[in-house]
Amino acid sequence: MAVMLGSRQLKGGGGNGGLSRQWVSFFCVSSFILGVLVVNRFWDVPQQVDVEEDTLDFQSHQKRELEQTTDCNKKDASIQEGDILNQVSQTYDVIMNLDKTISTLEMQLASARAAKAGNQEGSPVITKPGTEHSKNREKVFYVMGIMTAFSSRKRRDSIRSTWMPKGENLKKLETEKGIVMRFVIGHSETPGGVLDRLIDAEEKQHNDFLKLNHVEGYHQLSTKTQIYFKTVVALWDADFYIKVDDDVHINPGMLGSTLARQRSKPRVYMGCMKSGPVLHKSKGVKYHEPEHWKFGEEGNKYFRHATGQLYVISKDLATYISVNRHILHRYANEDISLGSWFIGLDVEHINDQTLCCGTAPDCEWKAQAGNPCAASFDWSCSGICKSVERMKEVHERCGEGDGAVWQSNF
Repeated sequence: MAVMLGSRQLKGGGGNGGLSRQWVSFFCVSSFILGVLVVNRFWDVPQQVDVEEDTLDFQSHQKRELEQTTDCNKKDASIQEGDILNQVSQTYDVIMNLDKTISTLEMQLASARAAKAGNQEGSPVITKPGTEHSKNREKVFYVMGIMTAFSSRKRRDSIRSTWMPKGENLKKLETEKGIVMRFVIGHSETPGGVLDRLIDAEEKQHNDFLKLNHVEGYHQLSTKTQIYFKTVVALWDADFYIKVDDDVHINPGMLGSTLARQRSKPRVYMGCMKSGPVLHKSKGVKYHEPEHWKFGEEGNKYFRHATGQLYVISKDLATYISVNRHILHRYANEDISLGSWFIGLDVEHINDQTLCCGTAPDCEWKAQAGNPCAASFDWSCSGICKSVERMKEVHERCGEGDGAVWQSNF
């Protein structure tokens, strides 16, 4: 356009009808600016599109990186959680091993103390003249103390003729199966008297007594129990220590199988758990509790404890009694006393009804059902009623068989 106008101006000879040179310059500049604007307009769209595409690509890349980072964080968190659980498990195992080690050292220390105190009150009386207690305790499975009295010779004979081996078999049971059985008795108020000499003669015949430095008497049973555990801990390194009355029937093999299932537990208190009433106003009655006021108001019951006919405690608990005997309170009833000594301790109470079966037919029904009894007695008599006359019958109907203990693997 500018060229045509310029041509027209040149042809016109410079008259008023033509365009001046200024106008030509103006139109040229205007045309250039207009062209630049038009060109910029057409180039803006693709540039914006490219920017948007770049933006989308960048956002997509960021999203992928974020997802990868999140996945990594999840994996890291999972790995860290697994590591933490693994470390916790390892720490727990270390703590348990340390606890067992400490417990073992404490037992060894307590045993050494008990052995060192052999000449003090409550030390075991030497059963054979001229013999000394072994400094190295014999390792056994369980020690069973059968609590007896001076007047119970016939009860002891009824046990010897039924479930308790005699003579060489008693020693064989100890060496081959790690089972120690002894009748536990103290001495009379006048040591060396007639009653003591009778026990000496019986011991010479059967060699199955554990004699304590303790004055016999019904109201001294809690003290006798303490001295018993102190004594057996000093003499034998056993997994379990048992107290049983001399009018209870025992199946030693079944008892061993029952205890073997609890061997891995450090502090076990086993028996038939009960919680009877505290006798407040029954002075002179057999189970009267003079310290009834310590158990609360009238009508309250005792804490849960094992019945006194038979109970079992593990090595740690027997050692605890041995070490702390002089500061453990003794109540009128020895089963209550024992239960009270474990209150506040980390002890597992195991209520095992095979330790308190009735006599026939109860024991027969349970044996037929696949739950043979480890111990049998009559609840109405707190032992086998008329045990001297009935022990043989109970053994025939409730017994596991004379060979069972020898065939058992503990």
